[in-house]
Amino acid sequence: MSFPLIAVVGPTGSGKSSLALELAERFSGEIVSCDSLQVYKYFDIGTAKLTTAQQRGIPHHLIDIVEPDQLFTAGDYARLGRKVLENVRLRSRLPIVAGGTGLYLKALLEGLFEGPQRSEVLRKRFQRLAARKGSTHLHHLLRRIDSPSALRISPNDKSKLIRALEVFFLTTKPLSLHLHGGRDPLKGYTIFKIGLNPARSLLYQAIDRRVEEMFNVGLVKEVEALQAKGYPFQLKPFQSLGYSQTVAYLQRKKSLEQAIAETQQETRHYVKRQLTWFRKEKEIQWFYGFGSDATVQATVFRQISEFIRDTPVRVEGTQSCLHLEKALTEEDCP
Repeated sequence: MSFPLIAVVGPTGSGKSSLALELAERFSGEIVSCDSLQVYKYFDIGTAKLTTAQQRGIPHHLIDIVEPDQLFTAGDYARLGRKVLENVRLRSRLPIVAGGTGLYLKALLEGLFEGPQRSEVLRKRFQRLAARKGSTHLHHLLRRIDSPSALRISPNDKSKLIRALEVFFLTTKPLSLHLHGGRDPLKGYTIFKIGLNPARSLLYQAIDRRVEEMFNVGLVKEVEALQAKGYPFQLKPFQSLGYSQTVAYLQRKKSLEQAIAETQQETRHYVKRQLTWFRKEKEIQWFYGFGSDATVQATVFRQISEFIRDTPVRVEGTQSCLHLEKALTEEDCP
């Protein structure tokens, strides 16, 4: 029998974690993070990791699993993620994949192509080019040969830019075309994809508040502590939103106000890239509000209750509607 799997996707700040928590509580689920930065230990504030208390006793997977100086790819995520899904299924719990890294979700559900081996010669050339002209120059180059990949990859993400360029020059085909084909799709699951897309103006306001809060609660101190542990600023996680701006502040290249403003602006740009990616994904059911909105949650709960009906998922020891009272109103029960 095919097993149900929920995926909660959407842009940064749309409330994916809030909705995933509510779904997990009401439908006996476990959460599988789909975030390319939350896999790294010690990078907490800038990645909006939930604290242990905020997780509310619900199992969370694929968070804090690698050291900051370890290489971790979408292929690694897919391999580990599928093992986690199988373990969740064996416990008859509902797997809820939640996060905004579209490539990781695609790797998990559809598989990835077997890419060419790394070319150290090409990589060194691109590294030198970036050193002379900046990573934004690599982004401009990628945009000319592979605009879909340029849309989803940040101009600051040098490692991903180099890999995308490397794939093109080694295969003469853009990375986006390779990814479109996919390989080895996930089998044995029926997938319900939930997309969150709040009003853009409200989302941007939420992002601005979230960035300010990140800096207020200690993002700078977190980065200083990472530096004290001996992690160099050249590592991949430091190139991400919030962290790269904090590094620039600590290196006295930006004021704190500039770092905050730039993080807010770049996060808004990232939101646009995320939405562009997810709008191309198949069979996403969009909800036009935040995941924390009671109206959105109620609608999602009704649809999920129908989706998991007559499946092996164990909800509080039974699949009876009487045991879904947290998720549904009495009128919803037959």
